[in-house]
Amino acid sequence: MVQPRRAQWIPVGVIVLAVVLDLATPPDVTSAPLLMAAPVAAAPLLRLRGIIAIGVLAMAVHAVLAWVDGTFGWKRGVANQLTLMAVTVLAVLINRALEGQHARTRRARHIAAVAQSAVLPRPPSRLGELRIAARYVPAENEATIGGDLYVVQDTPHGVRVMVGDVRGKGLGAVSAVCADLGAFRYAADEAEDLPGLVSSLERALLREGRRRGGQEEDEGFTTALIAEFAAGLDTVRVVNRGHPPPVLLDAEGRATVLEPSEEAPPLGMSALGSWSSPVDTFPFPPGATLVCYTDGVTEARDESGVFYDAAVRLPLLIRHRALTGDPATPAQILHLLIEDVGHHTGGRIQDDQALLALHRPRTRSRA
Repeated sequence: MVQPRRAQWIPVGVIVLAVVLDLATPPDVTSAPLLMAAPVAAAPLLRLRGIIAIGVLAMAVHAVLAWVDGTFGWKRGVANQLTLMAVTVLAVLINRALEGQHARTRRARHIAAVAQSAVLPRPPSRLGELRIAARYVPAENEATIGGDLYVVQDTPHGVRVMVGDVRGKGLGAVSAVCADLGAFRYAADEAEDLPGLVSSLERALLREGRRRGGQEEDEGFTTALIAEFAAGLDTVRVVNRGHPPPVLLDAEGRATVLEPSEEAPPLGMSALGSWSSPVDTFPFPPGATLVCYTDGVTEARDESGVFYDAAVRLPLLIRHRALTGDPATPAQILHLLIEDVGHHTGGRIQDDQALLALHRPRTRSRA
Protein backbone atom coordinates (compact mmCIF):
# COMPACT_ATOMS: atom_id res chain seq x y z
CA MET A 1 0.00 0.00 0.00
CA VAL A 2 2.26 2.78 -1.32
CA GLN A 3 0.87 6.31 -1.48
CA PRO A 4 2.16 9.27 -3.56
CA ARG A 5 5.39 10.80 -2.28
CA ARG A 6 3.74 14.04 -1.24
CA ALA A 7 1.22 12.21 0.94
CA GLN A 8 4.02 10.23 2.60
CA TRP A 9 5.41 13.47 4.05
CA ILE A 10 2.19 14.22 5.99
CA PRO A 11 3.31 12.44 9.22
CA VAL A 12 6.61 14.36 9.16
CA GLY A 13 4.65 17.57 8.65
CA VAL A 14 2.56 16.76 11.72
CA ILE A 15 5.73 16.37 13.81
CA VAL A 16 7.15 19.65 12.48
CA LEU A 17 3.89 21.41 13.33
CA ALA A 18 4.02 19.96 16.84
CA VAL A 19 7.56 21.33 17.32
CA VAL A 20 6.54 24.80 16.12
CA LEU A 21 3.51 24.91 18.40
CA ASP A 22 5.47 23.67 21.38
CA LEU A 23 8.18 26.29 20.95
CA ALA A 24 5.61 29.06 20.40
CA THR A 25 3.53 28.27 23.50
CA PRO A 26 4.28 28.45 27.25
CA PRO A 27 6.20 25.51 28.82
CA ASP A 28 3.10 24.16 30.55
CA VAL A 29 1.41 23.60 27.15
CA THR A 30 2.43 20.25 25.64
CA SER A 31 2.34 19.20 22.01
CA ALA A 32 2.21 15.50 22.90
CA PRO A 33 -1.38 15.01 21.59
CA LEU A 34 -0.34 16.34 18.18
CA LEU A 35 2.75 14.12 18.16
CA MET A 36 0.49 11.14 18.83
CA ALA A 37 -1.38 11.94 15.63
CA ALA A 38 1.76 11.40 13.53
CA PRO A 39 1.90 7.55 13.78
CA VAL A 40 -1.86 7.37 13.18
CA ALA A 41 -1.47 9.56 10.07
CA ALA A 42 1.33 7.26 8.90
CA ALA A 43 -0.80 4.09 9.18
CA PRO A 44 -2.54 4.38 5.78
CA LEU A 45 0.37 6.15 4.07
CA LEU A 46 3.59 4.28 4.89
CA ARG A 47 4.89 0.76 5.12
CA LEU A 48 5.62 -0.99 8.40
CA ARG A 49 9.17 0.35 8.79
CA GLY A 50 8.04 3.87 8.01
CA ILE A 51 5.33 3.77 10.66
CA ILE A 52 7.77 2.53 13.31
CA ALA A 53 10.28 5.21 12.27
CA ILE A 54 7.63 7.92 12.63
CA GLY A 55 6.68 6.57 16.06
CA VAL A 56 10.29 6.55 17.25
CA LEU A 57 10.84 10.04 15.82
CA ALA A 58 7.74 11.35 17.59
CA MET A 59 8.96 9.86 20.90
CA ALA A 60 12.43 11.38 20.45
CA VAL A 61 11.01 14.79 19.56
CA HIS A 62 8.69 14.70 22.56
CA ALA A 63 11.58 13.78 24.88
CA VAL A 64 13.69 16.67 23.60
CA LEU A 65 10.82 19.18 23.82
CA ALA A 66 9.93 18.03 27.35
CA TRP A 67 13.59 18.31 28.41
CA VAL A 68 13.79 21.85 26.97
CA ASP A 69 10.58 22.82 28.79
CA GLY A 70 11.70 21.10 31.96
CA THR A 71 8.55 18.98 32.10
CA PHE A 72 10.00 15.54 31.52
CA GLY A 73 8.80 13.65 34.58
CA TRP A 74 6.78 10.56 35.42
CA LYS A 75 3.40 12.26 35.33
CA ARG A 76 3.85 13.91 31.96
CA GLY A 77 7.03 12.87 30.21
CA VAL A 78 7.13 9.11 30.79
CA ALA A 79 3.37 8.76 30.57
CA ASN A 80 3.34 10.53 27.21
CA GLN A 81 6.21 8.34 26.01
CA LEU A 82 4.25 5.19 26.89
CA THR A 83 1.18 6.62 25.18
CA LEU A 84 3.19 7.38 22.04
CA MET A 85 4.52 3.82 22.05
CA ALA A 86 0.98 2.44 22.38
CA VAL A 87 -0.29 4.69 19.57
CA THR A 88 2.57 3.49 17.34
CA VAL A 89 1.61 -0.14 17.99
CA LEU A 90 -2.01 0.76 17.21
CA ALA A 91 -0.91 2.41 13.95
CA VAL A 92 0.94 -0.76 12.97
CA LEU A 93 -2.18 -2.85 13.62
CA ILE A 94 -4.28 -0.42 11.56
CA ASN A 95 -1.76 -0.66 8.73
CA ARG A 96 -1.88 -4.46 8.77
CA ALA A 97 -5.70 -4.39 8.66
CA LEU A 98 -5.67 -1.95 5.75
CA GLU A 99 -3.12 -4.07 3.90
CA GLY A 100 -5.38 -7.09 4.25
CA GLN A 101 -8.36 -5.13 3.00
CA HIS A 102 -6.44 -3.80 0.01
CA ALA A 103 -5.22 -7.29 -0.82
CA ARG A 104 -8.80 -8.57 -0.80
CA THR A 105 -9.85 -5.65 -3.01
CA ARG A 106 -7.05 -6.39 -5.48
CA ARG A 107 -8.08 -10.04 -5.64
CA ALA A 108 -11.71 -9.06 -6.18
CA ARG A 109 -10.74 -6.68 -8.98
CA HIS A 110 -8.59 -9.35 -10.60
CA ILE A 111 -11.46 -11.83 -10.46
CA ALA A 112 -13.81 -9.20 -11.88
CA ALA A 113 -11.36 -8.49 -14.71
CA VAL A 114 -11.15 -12.20 -15.51
CA ALA A 115 -14.95 -12.42 -15.44
CA GLN A 116 -15.21 -9.44 -17.77
CA SER A 117 -12.81 -10.97 -20.26
CA ALA A 118 -14.89 -14.15 -20.18
CA VAL A 119 -18.32 -12.48 -20.37
CA LEU A 120 -17.40 -9.54 -22.59
CA PRO A 121 -14.16 -10.35 -24.43
CA ARG A 122 -12.47 -7.59 -26.37
CA PRO A 123 -13.07 -8.08 -30.09
CA PRO A 124 -10.12 -8.58 -32.45
CA SER A 125 -8.41 -5.39 -33.57
CA ARG A 126 -8.84 -6.41 -37.20
CA LEU A 127 -11.12 -8.61 -39.27
CA GLY A 128 -10.02 -8.57 -42.87
CA GLU A 129 -9.78 -4.90 -43.89
CA LEU A 130 -12.01 -3.76 -41.03
CA ARG A 131 -10.16 -2.14 -38.10
CA ILE A 132 -11.91 -2.46 -34.74
CA ALA A 133 -11.62 -0.84 -31.31
CA ALA A 134 -13.80 -1.33 -28.22
CA ARG A 135 -13.98 0.27 -24.79
CA TYR A 136 -16.10 -0.34 -21.72
CA VAL A 137 -16.38 2.39 -19.07
CA PRO A 138 -18.27 1.35 -15.91
CA ALA A 139 -20.31 3.92 -14.02
CA GLU A 140 -18.94 2.60 -10.72
CA ASN A 141 -15.19 2.39 -10.13
CA GLU A 142 -15.45 -0.95 -8.33
CA ALA A 143 -17.43 -2.55 -11.16
CA THR A 144 -15.93 -3.76 -14.42
CA ILE A 145 -19.03 -4.97 -16.23
CA GLY A 146 -22.71 -4.13 -16.10
CA GLY A 147 -25.60 -4.30 -18.53
CA ASP A 148 -23.92 -2.86 -21.63
CA LEU A 149 -22.40 -5.11 -24.27
CA TYR A 150 -20.67 -5.26 -27.62
CA VAL A 151 -19.71 -8.13 -29.86
CA VAL A 152 -18.05 -8.40 -33.29
CA GLN A 153 -18.06 -11.65 -35.24
CA ASP A 154 -16.81 -12.73 -38.63
CA THR A 155 -19.52 -14.90 -40.18
CA PRO A 156 -20.21 -16.58 -43.54
CA HIS A 157 -22.50 -13.59 -44.25
CA GLY A 158 -19.95 -10.88 -43.45
CA VAL A 159 -18.78 -9.16 -40.31
CA ARG A 160 -21.72 -8.76 -37.95
CA VAL A 161 -21.79 -6.45 -34.93
CA MET A 162 -24.08 -5.85 -31.99
CA VAL A 163 -23.99 -3.09 -29.39
CA GLY A 164 -26.66 -3.34 -26.69
CA ASP A 165 -27.88 -2.30 -23.29
CA VAL A 166 -29.97 -4.65 -21.20
CA ARG A 167 -32.53 -3.45 -18.71
CA GLY A 168 -31.49 -3.49 -15.06
CA LYS A 169 -28.28 -3.59 -13.06
CA GLY A 170 -26.21 -6.03 -11.04
CA LEU A 171 -25.98 -9.79 -11.50
CA GLY A 172 -29.33 -9.95 -13.28
CA ALA A 173 -28.05 -7.62 -15.98
CA VAL A 174 -24.83 -9.63 -16.33
CA SER A 175 -26.90 -12.80 -16.75
CA ALA A 176 -28.93 -11.12 -19.49
CA VAL A 177 -25.71 -9.95 -21.18
CA CYS A 178 -24.47 -13.55 -21.25
CA ALA A 179 -27.75 -14.66 -22.81
CA ASP A 180 -27.58 -11.90 -25.44
CA LEU A 181 -23.98 -12.66 -26.37
CA GLY A 182 -24.58 -16.41 -26.56
CA ALA A 183 -27.65 -15.94 -28.73
CA PHE A 184 -25.86 -13.52 -31.04
CA ARG A 185 -22.80 -15.71 -31.50
CA TYR A 186 -24.98 -18.63 -32.56
CA ALA A 187 -27.48 -16.71 -34.66
CA ALA A 188 -24.86 -14.55 -36.38
CA ASP A 189 -23.43 -17.63 -38.09
CA GLU A 190 -26.76 -19.30 -38.83
CA ALA A 191 -29.13 -16.49 -39.87
CA GLU A 192 -29.17 -15.73 -43.59
CA ASP A 193 -30.10 -12.06 -43.09
CA LEU A 194 -30.45 -9.47 -40.33
CA PRO A 195 -34.22 -9.94 -39.79
CA GLY A 196 -33.56 -13.63 -39.20
CA LEU A 197 -30.77 -12.77 -36.78
CA VAL A 198 -33.07 -10.40 -34.88
CA SER A 199 -35.79 -13.05 -34.70
CA SER A 200 -33.35 -15.52 -33.17
CA LEU A 201 -32.29 -12.93 -30.59
CA GLU A 202 -35.94 -12.22 -29.76
CA ARG A 203 -36.63 -15.89 -29.09
CA ALA A 204 -33.52 -16.24 -26.96
CA LEU A 205 -34.47 -13.21 -24.83
CA LEU A 206 -38.01 -14.49 -24.34
CA ARG A 207 -36.66 -17.84 -23.15
CA GLU A 208 -34.29 -16.05 -20.77
CA GLY A 209 -37.14 -13.91 -19.44
CA ARG A 210 -39.33 -16.96 -18.77
CA ARG A 211 -36.43 -18.70 -17.05
CA ARG A 212 -35.78 -15.75 -14.75
CA GLY A 213 -39.49 -15.15 -14.14
CA GLY A 214 -41.01 -12.29 -12.17
CA GLN A 215 -40.57 -8.78 -13.46
CA GLU A 216 -37.87 -9.86 -15.90
CA GLU A 217 -40.39 -12.01 -17.78
CA ASP A 218 -42.64 -9.00 -18.42
CA GLU A 219 -40.19 -6.12 -18.55
CA GLY A 220 -36.82 -7.63 -19.48
CA PHE A 221 -35.58 -6.10 -22.71
CA THR A 222 -32.42 -5.07 -24.54
CA THR A 223 -31.88 -2.05 -26.72
CA ALA A 224 -29.71 -3.20 -29.58
CA LEU A 225 -27.93 -1.92 -32.63
CA ILE A 226 -27.09 -4.71 -35.08
CA ALA A 227 -24.90 -4.03 -38.10
CA GLU A 228 -23.63 -6.11 -41.00
CA PHE A 229 -20.77 -5.10 -43.30
CA ALA A 230 -20.83 -6.17 -46.90
CA ALA A 231 -17.97 -8.31 -48.16
CA GLY A 232 -16.25 -5.37 -49.84
CA LEU A 233 -17.06 -3.01 -46.98
CA ASP A 234 -18.83 -0.66 -49.43
CA THR A 235 -22.02 -0.60 -47.36
CA VAL A 236 -23.21 -1.28 -43.85
CA ARG A 237 -26.67 -2.64 -43.10
CA VAL A 238 -28.18 -1.62 -39.77
CA VAL A 239 -31.13 -2.74 -37.64
CA ASN A 240 -31.90 -0.44 -34.73
CA ARG A 241 -34.09 -1.76 -31.93
CA GLY A 242 -34.56 1.17 -29.58
CA HIS A 243 -30.84 1.98 -29.38
CA PRO A 244 -28.98 5.29 -29.80
CA PRO A 245 -28.17 5.60 -33.52
CA PRO A 246 -24.50 5.33 -34.46
CA VAL A 247 -22.40 8.10 -35.96
CA LEU A 248 -20.66 7.63 -39.31
CA LEU A 249 -17.47 9.68 -39.70
CA ASP A 250 -16.22 10.11 -43.25
CA ALA A 251 -12.55 10.40 -44.23
CA GLU A 252 -12.62 14.18 -43.60
CA GLY A 253 -14.14 13.76 -40.14
CA ARG A 254 -17.65 14.90 -41.01
CA ALA A 255 -20.33 13.17 -38.95
CA THR A 256 -23.64 11.69 -40.04
CA VAL A 257 -26.12 10.20 -37.59
CA LEU A 258 -27.51 6.95 -39.03
CA GLU A 259 -31.11 7.38 -37.94
CA PRO A 260 -33.42 4.39 -38.51
CA SER A 261 -36.01 4.75 -41.23
CA GLU A 262 -38.61 3.25 -38.90
CA GLU A 263 -38.75 3.19 -35.12
CA ALA A 264 -38.76 -0.26 -33.49
CA PRO A 265 -38.93 -1.25 -29.81
CA PRO A 266 -36.09 -2.97 -27.92
CA LEU A 267 -35.54 -6.70 -28.20
CA GLY A 268 -37.41 -8.98 -25.81
CA MET A 269 -40.77 -7.20 -26.05
CA SER A 270 -42.41 -9.39 -28.68
CA ALA A 271 -44.76 -10.76 -26.02
CA LEU A 272 -46.51 -7.37 -26.14
CA GLY A 273 -46.88 -7.40 -29.90
CA SER A 274 -45.07 -8.04 -33.15
CA TRP A 275 -42.87 -5.52 -34.90
CA SER A 276 -40.83 -5.61 -38.06
CA SER A 277 -37.07 -5.15 -38.07
CA PRO A 278 -36.40 -2.69 -40.88
CA VAL A 279 -32.94 -2.93 -42.39
CA ASP A 280 -31.34 0.36 -43.43
CA THR A 281 -28.38 0.36 -45.79
CA PHE A 282 -25.79 3.14 -45.68
CA PRO A 283 -22.65 3.80 -47.75
CA PHE A 284 -19.38 2.97 -45.97
CA PRO A 285 -16.72 4.66 -48.10
CA PRO A 286 -12.94 4.28 -47.68
CA GLY A 287 -11.65 6.18 -44.66
CA ALA A 288 -15.02 6.01 -42.88
CA THR A 289 -15.45 5.04 -39.25
CA LEU A 290 -18.68 3.79 -37.68
CA VAL A 291 -18.88 4.79 -34.00
CA CYS A 292 -21.44 2.91 -31.90
CA TYR A 293 -22.19 3.51 -28.22
CA THR A 294 -24.78 2.98 -25.52
CA ASP A 295 -26.93 5.57 -23.77
CA GLY A 296 -24.21 6.18 -21.19
CA VAL A 297 -22.83 8.54 -23.86
CA THR A 298 -26.02 10.08 -25.24
CA GLU A 299 -27.59 10.63 -21.80
CA ALA A 300 -24.47 12.14 -20.21
CA ARG A 301 -25.41 15.61 -18.95
CA ASP A 302 -23.48 18.63 -17.76
CA GLU A 303 -24.34 20.75 -14.74
CA SER A 304 -27.03 22.59 -16.73
CA GLY A 305 -28.69 19.34 -17.77
CA VAL A 306 -27.54 19.56 -21.40
CA PHE A 307 -27.12 16.14 -23.02
CA TYR A 308 -23.90 15.19 -24.76
CA ASP A 309 -24.09 15.27 -28.57
CA ALA A 310 -21.51 12.93 -30.08
CA ALA A 311 -22.39 13.95 -33.65
CA VAL A 312 -21.41 17.54 -32.88
CA ARG A 313 -18.40 16.84 -30.68
CA LEU A 314 -16.71 14.04 -32.63
CA PRO A 315 -15.83 16.14 -35.73
CA LEU A 316 -14.34 18.82 -33.47
CA LEU A 317 -12.28 16.26 -31.58
CA ILE A 318 -11.00 14.62 -34.76
CA ARG A 319 -10.24 17.98 -36.39
CA HIS A 320 -8.22 19.04 -33.34
CA ARG A 321 -6.43 15.68 -33.36
CA ALA A 322 -5.56 16.11 -37.05
CA LEU A 323 -4.03 19.53 -36.32
CA THR A 324 -1.88 18.24 -33.48
CA GLY A 325 -0.84 14.82 -34.78
CA ASP A 326 -1.58 11.93 -37.10
CA PRO A 327 -5.16 11.01 -38.05
CA ALA A 328 -6.95 9.35 -35.16
CA THR A 329 -7.11 5.57 -35.12
CA PRO A 330 -10.33 3.82 -33.99
CA ALA A 331 -8.87 3.33 -30.51
CA GLN A 332 -7.88 7.00 -30.33
CA ILE A 333 -11.34 8.09 -31.46
CA LEU A 334 -12.90 6.17 -28.57
CA HIS A 335 -10.32 7.58 -26.16
CA LEU A 336 -11.09 11.14 -27.28
CA LEU A 337 -14.83 10.48 -27.01
CA ILE A 338 -14.60 9.03 -23.50
CA GLU A 339 -12.42 11.91 -22.29
CA ASP A 340 -14.77 14.47 -23.81
CA VAL A 341 -17.82 12.89 -22.17
CA GLY A 342 -15.94 13.03 -18.87
CA HIS A 343 -15.21 16.74 -19.38
CA HIS A 344 -18.86 17.35 -20.30
CA THR A 345 -20.15 15.73 -17.10
CA GLY A 346 -17.42 17.09 -14.85
CA GLY A 347 -16.11 13.57 -14.24
CA ARG A 348 -19.46 12.26 -12.99
CA ILE A 349 -20.11 9.07 -14.96
CA GLN A 350 -23.86 8.56 -14.78
CA ASP A 351 -24.20 5.23 -16.60
CA ASP A 352 -22.05 2.49 -18.09
CA GLN A 353 -20.61 3.20 -21.52
CA ALA A 354 -19.92 0.54 -24.14
CA LEU A 355 -18.26 1.92 -27.26
CA LEU A 356 -17.25 0.38 -30.54
CA ALA A 357 -15.42 1.95 -33.50
CA LEU A 358 -15.15 0.19 -36.86
CA HIS A 359 -12.90 1.74 -39.52
CA ARG A 360 -12.41 1.09 -43.22
CA PRO A 361 -8.92 2.17 -44.36
CA ARG A 362 -8.56 4.46 -47.33
CA THR A 363 -6.47 1.89 -49.21
CA ARG A 364 -6.38 -1.87 -49.02
CA SER A 365 -3.49 -3.33 -47.06
CA ARG A 366 -1.10 -5.57 -48.99
CA ALA A 367 -0.28 -9.00 -47.66
